[in-house]
Amino acid sequence: MVAASKTTAWVPDRKDIVWIDCNPQAGREMKDTHPFLVLSPRIFNARTSLVIGLPMTTAEYNADNPFAVAAGLAKGRGKAGKTSYVLCHQPKSFDWRQRGAKAHPLGTLPDTVFADVCERLNQIIRLA
Repeated sequence: MVAASKTTAWVPDRKDIVWIDCNPQAGREMKDTHPFLVLSPRIFNARTSLVIGLPMTTAEYNADNPFAVAAGLAKGRGKAGKTSYVLCHQPKSFDWRQRGAKAHPLGTLPDTVFADVCERLNQIIRLA
């Protein structure tokens, strides 16, 4: 008798970059599907079906945005070779299961870039 293999379902974790559908949107919020940097830990994400994080974009005008952090070169969806920016001034929470979030080809943000993102976010919301 062969034991059944245990597979764990994918759950986004802190520092992961995921695809998430931002629709519906209102006002100056981002719309459509974008990369999203997850700030919340896996255990929270698994238990609540929510992710707290920051949207990402390749819009070039963010090069001068003091609250946008360059996160490397984009991959996929016609954006390859463009700089991808984390928008630290637009924190959001989404139900990642209902919105069909999927792992992004960029994978996980490097520790140094993640620290820069957290520092800029903290300039806005002053948690620490």
